[in-house]
Order: sequence, then structure tokens, then C-alpha cells
Amino acid sequence: MQFNLIGPFEITTDDGREFTPSAPRIRQMLALLALQPRETVSLDTFFQELWAEDAPLSALKIVHNHVSQARRLFTDEAVTSPGRNLLLTRPPGYLLQINDDEVDVMSFEGFIKRAQWELAEGTPGRAADFVTRALGLWRGPVLSDVSVGITLAGWSARVEELRIRALELHVEVENHFGRHRELLPELRTLVNDYPLHEWFHGQLISALHRSGRRGEALEAYGNLYRLLKSELGLMPSPDMRRLQSEILNATGNELALAPRRRERAGRPAAPAVAIAG
Repeated sequence: MQFNLIGPFEITTDDGREFTPSAPRIRQMLALLALQPRETVSLDTFFQELWAEDAPLSALKIVHNHVSQARRLFTDEAVTSPGRNLLLTRPPGYLLQINDDEVDVMSFEGFIKRAQWELAEGTPGRAADFVTRALGLWRGPVLSDVSVGITLAGWSARVEELRIRALELHVEVENHFGRHRELLPELRTLVNDYPLHEWFHGQLISALHRSGRRGEALEAYGNLYRLLKSELGLMPSPDMRRLQSEILNATGNELALAPRRRERAGRPAAPAVAIAG
């Protein structure tokens, strides 16, 4: 069984069927519960999520009815074994009695943390594997078919930040193995998707430089300079300015020797990681 919140909300049953509750508020409530597995979500949190400051007098009754409908749905769809009670009443609210690995968001975060740890431990091949598994879970923006209130909006922002971290890890792993040319198409996409993320710009500039495309690297720096100036009134960071200076001062011999140095380093091969769409 799996609660899938990355992309459209859906539930995968024990026998592999996928379905989506048709009632929008049931999806919203189940998402709120699934993001906090085995933790009690208070009634006040439900009221805030569903109605903000405008909860009706019948709010308590509405929530109780939605919980009852969700329980019937679990039974009718045979989500899990009959003896397993998923949606429990726990004052002052309700909880979903599910494991972390039965929620894609929890698995997503776990894979990213493990990738970070493996990279720090000097095992980039294993880090690449966990990055691939994390990005493979990405089916689109979190809860893309769910109306979100203040709590779910916060969770959505958190997961988007986790995705950015996964993409950064992907770039770090590829750089470790010297795959600068192979990264260029993905880096251009990342710069387009996250135009104010200066680190992605820096990685594109650096990859172009290391690939012997000095003029394009300087052009990419110019694009970043104009973007920051027009959008935020800012200059590129000191790191970016140092990178520009490095490119301007590089000699042809330095560029030619860079690939040879990487070859002499004898880095082990690792499977290329592709960014999930």
C-alpha cells in the first residue's frame, strides 16, 4: 500500500490497484494525515487547513463525516488487509497508522538524506543510486490535484525544496565523475526552471568552461549578471565573480590539461543519473 502525494493524489492498494478519492476534501484531509504518519492531527489543524479562519459552526460534524467516508472508502476499495485499521481516532483528532515507506514523500526525503550521507562518506556511486531513486518518485508538483490550505502549502514548499536539493546532489555526483559535457543539457534546463538559483547558473558556467567552451561560459555569466540586475538589483555573488575571473584568466594549456588531470585521477565509473521530469 502506498499514499502518493508527489503529483496527483492517489492511493496504491496492497494488490497494486491505484485509485483517487473523488471528494476533494477527503483528499485534502488524507493528505494532511499521510504527511504525518502515526502522528495525531488535531481537529483544530483540520479546521485551519479546510477553512482557515472561517470554519462554519458545523465544522466538527463535517470532519467527522469525512473521516467516516474515508474509512468506508478504505474498506470498499480493499486498500489493505481487513484486519488492519488505518484511520484511528486519537484525541484531540485522528491519525493514519501507516509506515514512513508507505508515503512517497517520506521515502523521497529518506533517499535524499541517504544520498547526502553517501556523498559525504566518499561513495558517490551509491549516492547516485539514491538520487536516482528519489527523482524517480517525482510525478509533478506535490498534491497537484488537491486544494491546499496553510498547512499543506507549507508541506508543498518543503517538498519542492527537497527536490531542488536532489537536483543539486545529482549535479554534484556527475561533477565528481567529470561528466561536465553530459550535464550541459540538464543544467540549461535547471537554469531555465530556476532562474534565480545562482548555484545552478554557476554549475552551468563551470561546466561550459571545463568543456572548453570559454566564450559560452562567459555568455552564461553575462546572462546571470543581467538577470540578477534586472530582477533583484543585485550583483552576482563573490563566488560567481571569482569564477568569471578564473575563466577570463585561463590559458589554452590549462583548458587542454584539465581533462587529462581527471583521467589521471583514475576515478571509478558510475552509472549516469538522469533528472526525472
